[in-house]
Amino acid sequence: MPIHGSLFNDFKESTSQDPFSLQNKKMLKVQMNYGPVWAKTGSMVAYQGDVRFENKGSGGLGKMFKQAMTGEGVDIMQCTGNGELFIADLASEIQVIYLENDMISVNGANVLAFSSSIEWDIHRIQARGAAMTGGLYNVSLRGTGYVAVTTKGDPVALDVASAPTFADAQAVVLWTAGVSMDVRVDTGGLKSLVRGGTGEMLQMAFGGQGYVLVQPSESVVQGGANQQQSKPQGLGGLLGG
Repeated sequence: MPIHGSLFNDFKESTSQDPFSLQNKKMLKVQMNYGPVWAKTGSMVAYQGDVRFENKGSGGLGKMFKQAMTGEGVDIMQCTGNGELFIADLASEIQVIYLENDMISVNGANVLAFSSSIEWDIHRIQARGAAMTGGLYNVSLRGTGYVAVTTKGDPVALDVASAPTFADAQAVVLWTAGVSMDVRVDTGGLKSLVRGGTGEMLQMAFGGQGYVLVQPSESVVQGGANQQQSKPQGLGGLLGG
């Protein structure tokens, strides 16, 4: 008997031939014919054609050491072959960026996939207020190619040059090159402290030129493995609001 209803028409595969394109808000379609890509380990949900996966862990001994020391990083797999690859991460919304000889600083937990032409590393954040925390770390993605990151809900891109900009570290997903970050302490005053505080004491302060991407959820966590509190950490795990 024929199947009735619009299911197979409403959710039919998109026809885009771009290297990275959104199948929908929560699923990324990658055209493998453009070459290998890096994707978060375990993020494959489907593929058509001949696609192979190789677990690269933390991306080599150097990055493995940095991840162990900082708690930041990305567990990635190399995807090669031909056809179409579909990836997702716990039904989070996906944002696609094209970098042209540029760089972004992103929380490792939010990295979903990037072109093989993009170089990544764990870098220390140069922030005056970082001395009180023992060190702040993030993942840098640099070069020319596509990057896909995840957010909890639809984010907002704030132009930090237009006004003083502050955000909760657990809501910050990434910022672009040219943006500077510092740690701000805001107690809310004596009355707030007496009543137990505001819960927003440690904030990220942004300046310079560029954008910071903020999601509508305070749920960004550190990108790497579990670690002791005495060690430096990824931003989301350290500055919980």
